Amino acid sequence: MTVESVKPATPGTSGTPELREPPLAGGGVPVLGHGLKLVRDPLAFMSGLREHGDVVRLRLGPKTVYAVTTPELTGALALSPDFKIDGPLWESLEGLLGKEGVATANGPRHRRQRRTIQPAFRLDALPAYGPVMEEEAHALTGRWKPGETVDCTSESFRVAVRIAARCLLRGDYMDERAERLSIDLATVFRGMYRRMVIPLGPLYRLPFPANREFNRALADLHLLVDEIVAERRASGQKPDDLLTALLEAKDDNGDPIGEQEIHDQVVAILTPGSETVASTIMWLLQILAAHPEHAEKVRTEVESVTGGRPVGFEHVRALTHTNNVVVEAMRLRPAVWILTRRAVTDTALGGYRIPAGADIVYSPYAIQRDGRSYARHLDFDPDRWLPERAKDVPKYAMSPFSVGNRKCPSDHFSMTQLSLITAAISAKYRFEQVDGSDDSTRVGITLRPHNLLLRAMPW
Repeated sequence: MTVESVKPATPGTSGTPELREPPLAGGGVPVLGHGLKLVRDPLAFMSGLREHGDVVRLRLGPKTVYAVTTPELTGALALSPDFKIDGPLWESLEGLLGKEGVATANGPRHRRQRRTIQPAFRLDALPAYGPVMEEEAHALTGRWKPGETVDCTSESFRVAVRIAARCLLRGDYMDERAERLSIDLATVFRGMYRRMVIPLGPLYRLPFPANREFNRALADLHLLVDEIVAERRASGQKPDDLLTALLEAKDDNGDPIGEQEIHDQVVAILTPGSETVASTIMWLLQILAAHPEHAEKVRTEVESVTGGRPVGFEHVRALTHTNNVVVEAMRLRPAVWILTRRAVTDTALGGYRIPAGADIVYSPYAIQRDGRSYARHLDFDPDRWLPERAKDVPKYAMSPFSVGNRKCPSDHFSMTQLSLITAAISAKYRFEQVDGSDDSTRVGITLRPHNLLLRAMPW
């Protein structure tokens, strides 16, 4: 399927296919539309939309939103210049990410910002981060005592934030900041999700407890970023890192970029990246506990590759099963489960009419769990990513880092740390859930377990 531009020609002209209106999904209610379903059981709702068509209309309050449900069309959507980063998700994130960072910018600004940050994530830059990733992965397992209960939320955030800060911002940031970030992000992302699916505007400015909690957490996140930038400037140091690149970056006129853009860029580096990596680590821990056979297979592979030495950066590429465990975890439990775009012109997707200004939504969670794309689609099966089987997966049915010019620049950086952390913890411990643990899915802007508590048991 392709993306076709809609010409202002007379409908029905010879050779011009008739464009259809996408079907309306069932289950909407007055005033809230489908927003209530997206609050009550969003994953099931998004996963069921393909039964209604390749493109489906939804009502979110007074707005009409178009949901894309197939791998082919999500790929076309991501690659087409007829759509830009915008829509309900990005509007809900604006209070966190701002309007001037690489995550939310479009057009020339986005291209300039990508050029500034991309060198930090090139493949040839990764070996310099290896010692930090190794140190933090082994420090994580070193903090755990055999038989003790591990709070997977705080531990996952701590290692994700420390790796990002030490590698990209060269900051010696203490665990207290990681804890602040973890707590604040949980509150902010939960509140932003509510604002996306139930757009009640002025009601969110009223002094209700949930609104006050949201505003406090958001303000603290921005304060944390300001502290990081101020500390670097006060130090007078200019290490070869991403923060120095941002502080010395120029705009399209050759002038230094503004303070707001620097702030928004640091937010984009620290917050969404830490949230998604930490959420994935939580799911990997849950999977290692739920599938001890794969935990044992990872442990055996690590021992074979390292010869019994501590696993390091240089071993990651040889850890085939470990890497496949990470990929399969991201397929079944993607941190980023919903994305939006906005049409910049009258256009079409798969023969359906999409008007200029329309918001488009799609769910990597639904796409990556679709039985039309995967045999035994709900099974945890890392071997499906072996070369002889991976070739059968439809194109765009697995794009955890997106595609096109919005592809996550830190994809290799993220995969490397996730594989290294998985290998380090599996080499030392197996895991059991304990009383009080809740591994059900908490839905916000991202997906993570509600309250995963595991007992770390030595092999």
